[in-house]
Amino acid sequence: MNVLIIEDEDRTARQLERMLKKYDPTVHVLAQLPSIRESVAWLSQHPLPDLILMDIHLEDGLAFTIFEQIQLTVPIIFTTAYDAYTIRAFKVNSIDYLLKPVDYDELAPALDKFKTLRSVAGSPDLASLLQLMQQFRESPFKERFMITIGTKIRSVETSEIAYFFSEAKGTFLVTKEGQLLAIESSLDQLIGMMNPSQFFRVNRQFLVSRSGIQTIHAFSAGKLKVDLRPASRQEVFVSSSRLSDFKDWLGR
Repeated sequence: MNVLIIEDEDRTARQLERMLKKYDPTVHVLAQLPSIRESVAWLSQHPLPDLILMDIHLEDGLAFTIFEQIQLTVPIIFTTAYDAYTIRAFKVNSIDYLLKPVDYDELAPALDKFKTLRSVAGSPDLASLLQLMQQFRESPFKERFMITIGTKIRSVETSEIAYFFSEAKGTFLVTKEGQLLAIESSLDQLIGMMNPSQFFRVNRQFLVSRSGIQTIHAFSAGKLKVDLRPASRQEVFVSSSRLSDFKDWLGR
């Protein structure tokens, strides 16, 4: 298996190569490229590799620029310190999205997935492989949030989140255990990140998960009040413009 590493941190690139060799000693790392410019030049002058491990933030910009400059029909495992590009990554040739620091227990299943896809394709034809990737592709919706708390960074799985709300020009998430955490994304941005089967924006201030709803109270004129779990600091009503969609969502 021929692998290309696009990564601007030399230490990280060497760690990835060691893990690749641990997974399969016959893996051949063709090159380590730290920039968009060098990546485009290399890919234009050499046969395509079987697989690319690609960081997103490179020396001279975001790696997505590579796809704008060259037609790249190669499966890619993204390895990055940023979780904000998940959806964008899955719009290109991504078969997995690993957050740094990447360890062997995360990389190995991603490589297993690549081998499975290639074996199912039954041939080294990349067009067939990329078509199969569409069938095996994971959900493009956000699976976790990386949140800075003081000097620490905490990973919060979306399955842990009861609801989001906006207040005083800030946006916050509340975990099922009741922890309140500030996040950078606005509710408008979150709408495009969260799985709509699990999260619904009941009004301008609240985006709630199914598991975060404790009780729904019906008032006159079809008005609905939602009790959240954990309890919110203010009463939460479903906007009249969202009422019909909310009822449909509950019934799915």
